[in-house]
Amino acid sequence: MKHGWPLVLAGALLLVASAGVPSRLAAGSPVPRSLLLHPDAPVLNRPAPERFNVRLETSKGVIVIAVHRDWAPRGAERFYNLVRAGYYDGNRFFRVVSGRWAQFGINGDPRVANAWRTRTFPDDPRRIANARGTVAFAFAVADGRATQVFINLGDNSETLDAEGFAPFGAVVAGMDVADALDAEYGEASGGGIRAGRQGPLFEFGERYLGRHFPRLDVIRRATVRAAATAPPSPAQPSPGRSQRPPR
Repeated sequence: MKHGWPLVLAGALLLVASAGVPSRLAAGSPVPRSLLLHPDAPVLNRPAPERFNVRLETSKGVIVIAVHRDWAPRGAERFYNLVRAGYYDGNRFFRVVSGRWAQFGINGDPRVANAWRTRTFPDDPRRIANARGTVAFAFAVADGRATQVFINLGDNSETLDAEGFAPFGAVVAGMDVADALDAEYGEASGGGIRAGRQGPLFEFGERYLGRHFPRLDVIRRATVRAAATAPPSPAQPSPGRSQRPPR
C-alpha cells in the first residue's frame, strides 16, 4: 500500500491536468488569465457581491464604476467575473461618441474574444434609467448580451430605456475621464453590434485597432474593489435629447 501512493498521486495529477481548468478558486482569488479560453469554467460564473466597485485604469485616467447587483443581477455577475479574469485588461474603447456613449468589451486577443462572443446570458429587466454615467451591456437581440459594455456619456434614457438596455452600475469617479476618451473615430473603429463593422476586431484584435485606430484609449487594468460604505442612489434620468442606441 505504501508503495502505491506515488501511482495514486500521479493518477490524480493526470486527472487534474486533463480537466483543462480548475473547478474552483478561493473566494477573492484572482482568476488565471488562461481561463479566459474556458468561459464555462465554474470559477468564471460565480455570483457577484450585492455591491462592488470596478476600477478602470485607462490611458486617460481612472474611472470607478459602482455596480449594484439588484439593478441587473445577470449583468452584474457577468461583469464581475470578466473583470476578475482580466478580460477587459488591454481593451480599447473602440466606439466613443462624445455626449452619447463610450463602448468597450472586445478582447484584444482574437482567441479570447471569440471564445466569449457567443457566451450570451439572459436579459435583465431594466430597473434603472439610462441616465448620464450609467453603465450597461450592449446587445443586438433578446438574450444576446455577452461582453460589450458602454458608459452613457449623456442622458440616453428616452431612447435606450424603451429598448431594454439595463444599467447594472454607474460611474462614481472619473466621469471627466470618460468624457475625455478619444472620440475622433466615432463609429468607424468598430461601431455597435448591429452595425456590421466588428468583424476585424474579432478576427485581428488589437493588431487591427492599433494599426488603423492608434489613438483609441485603452483600459490598462480593471480590478474589483470593495463597495463604498454608502452606495450612491440609483441614477435618475435628466432632461436631454434622445440618442441612437448602442448596438
